[in-house]
Amino acid sequence: MAVEGLRCKECKSAYPLDARYFCEECFGPLEVSYDHSGLDPAGARRKIQAGSAGIWRYADFLPFEGGPPATRTALEPGLTPLIRADRLAERLGLGEVWVKNDAANPTHSFKDRVVGVAVAKAVELGFDTLACASTGNLANAVAAHAAAAGLDSYVFVPADLEEQKLLATDVYGTELVGVKGTYDDVNRLCTELCEARPWAFVNVNLRPYYSEGSKTVAYEIVEQLGWSLPDRVVCPIASGSLFTRIGRGFDEWRGLGLVDGELPAFSGAQAEGCGPVAQAFAEGWEICKPARPDTIAKSLAIGDPADGPYALELARRTGGEVEAVSDQEIRDGIRLLAETTGLFTETAGGVTIATLRKLAEAGRIDPAERVVVVVTGEGLKTLDATRDGFSMSEIEPTIAAFEAVVEPTATTAA
Repeated sequence: MAVEGLRCKECKSAYPLDARYFCEECFGPLEVSYDHSGLDPAGARRKIQAGSAGIWRYADFLPFEGGPPATRTALEPGLTPLIRADRLAERLGLGEVWVKNDAANPTHSFKDRVVGVAVAKAVELGFDTLACASTGNLANAVAAHAAAAGLDSYVFVPADLEEQKLLATDVYGTELVGVKGTYDDVNRLCTELCEARPWAFVNVNLRPYYSEGSKTVAYEIVEQLGWSLPDRVVCPIASGSLFTRIGRGFDEWRGLGLVDGELPAFSGAQAEGCGPVAQAFAEGWEICKPARPDTIAKSLAIGDPADGPYALELARRTGGEVEAVSDQEIRDGIRLLAETTGLFTETAGGVTIATLRKLAEAGRIDPAERVVVVVTGEGLKTLDATRDGFSMSEIEPTIAAFEAVVEPTATTAA
């Protein structure tokens, strides 16, 4: 059994594998610890490649005893495409850019990974009700995966969330609760409810297990690059959990001999309207000053990121950085990715692509680097963000009208 227990990230105190999320000694966050001593790298690779077409192929590196969890549904996430984006690279003057498209997951975001792990662990621990605080994508995933597993669910979101995400959550039969306030207000409410209700809050009392699902992004990148590492990862930062867990996934496999090479440089992407980690990086702080969110990138609008200090440490340790981009740069990033790859990303992906562009134009990415950009969600979830740039020619049904109206416009644009 590789999984050992829970351990405090700060003081290293040990705890059993139950539903808890903070250290009773120092109040630090808990994470899952493993013992992979004696692992044979070649044998592990063969076992992975013979496994399922999703995250359960990595079950030996996830927080379950004895392999894949007993509770698995048809919504297994993972093995999303890693697409070589040569036209995007050419547009930005870079040599090799890959897009990890996690919009290809069951509910069209990377949150399916973390929820898949959390649901299986919730059932293992005896819970019958799932809950979460969400900025949108997590709401979709919790509602869908709870329905697939036959669990009741409660989803708490800011009341002003994008309509597309609300509709795509309610359809699964969850109890959808809109809270008048920011995500941080929602999260505080859920932390209080966690103590008052016998529910599995995936990003509160199950957070140590939930966050482990993000490591599978790193595992897939290594596999899809032929068991090798990129030179740089550009990834959005909300709470900072995805950013840091991708780093942990690479580090685990490097330490176990499944992949060779240096840890990639980690470049974090935030919106200027909610960029506490970017501000802390720029100012040289060790902790993040809470921010009041005001950005179109609502899925990243976490003003007090739980893993912000760890994201800062990872960026600095690997020679990376954390940048913030404006709402207009986010819109432009969405369009740039669409025009060069045919992928339509939500606003979080626009933040990531805009940050990639900003770093490339500033000469902070060596053209010889192999860069992986993490796109976390589907553009159909945030349609309003692209409304301002929408255009359509309207003509009479004649060739003359087409030649008079459309062709001159197309020629000018070209």
